[in-house]
Amino acid sequence: MIQAIARCGWTALGSDVVLATTDPEQLERARSFVADALVAVDQTCSRFHSDSELSRANARAGGELRISPLLCQVIGAALDAAAVTDGLIDPTVGPALVAAGYDATFAAVPAEGPPLMLDSRPVPGWQRVHLDRRRCRLQMPADVQLDLGAIGKAWAADRSAAIAADVTRCGVLVSCGGDVAVGGEPPSEGWPLEVSDVGPGQGLAETVMIDAGGLATSGTLARHWRRGGVTLHHIIDPRRGVPADTPWLAVSATGSRCVHANTATTAAIVLGREAPAWLEQRGIAARLVGVDGTVVRTGGWPG
Repeated sequence: MIQAIARCGWTALGSDVVLATTDPEQLERARSFVADALVAVDQTCSRFHSDSELSRANARAGGELRISPLLCQVIGAALDAAAVTDGLIDPTVGPALVAAGYDATFAAVPAEGPPLMLDSRPVPGWQRVHLDRRRCRLQMPADVQLDLGAIGKAWAADRSAAIAADVTRCGVLVSCGGDVAVGGEPPSEGWPLEVSDVGPGQGLAETVMIDAGGLATSGTLARHWRRGGVTLHHIIDPRRGVPADTPWLAVSATGSRCVHANTATTAAIVLGREAPAWLEQRGIAARLVGVDGTVVRTGGWPG
């Protein structure tokens, strides 16, 4: 549970959103700006809306497109995440997600279904996506379909927290489905956050304090389904094009921005047993919870 001077919550981007401010009188003003920012991201970057800008761009793959600055920034963040992780995160996983059964908003995905024949092969690859960030132009082959779910919520949390802190001139915390970003002057002892493997008030949990940047958690429990008795989830291993085979139930990390923390946690789920060494080598403060309940900490967690 997030503790703060004032807080409120609603649903956006298919997730629970929590907003907190250090000045109670600024809560409603902050909510207005945060809500508008999240709606803009959803309308621009969701692959579940046929009229979103991302859906239109995917439908026109094969040529060069002029795109909005917002979509350009989110695709740029996704490509940066792919580059820094050597492709452990890859925005060209769209068709692989659809093939695995994640072909609609998660609320509409049936919990059970018949078996799927998954084709284990690498996704098309982020290197085939060409983005001119100065001119906001996108070019990708016809067989490439982008999905920005791995980075979109974290990017939205960063953006909305920064906007709200700027207009309210107080401390602001925004959580989008557990991807947390803070801005402005924090509470005197920092923002207390409960980090759990399955959700607030459940499972293995601990409270950490952050006063800047962000914190993200990636896991396989929140979005999973079964096909032919096999449990599948939404984190695709781009090297194989199928849901990652991982020993981790959840991975949490802190970062200078929420999007950086999310990059680390998603990559760790994909890496599997190699994740602790990978995180430690990069000095990333992270907490990994194994399916057997084992907890591993790296980088001086919580940092």
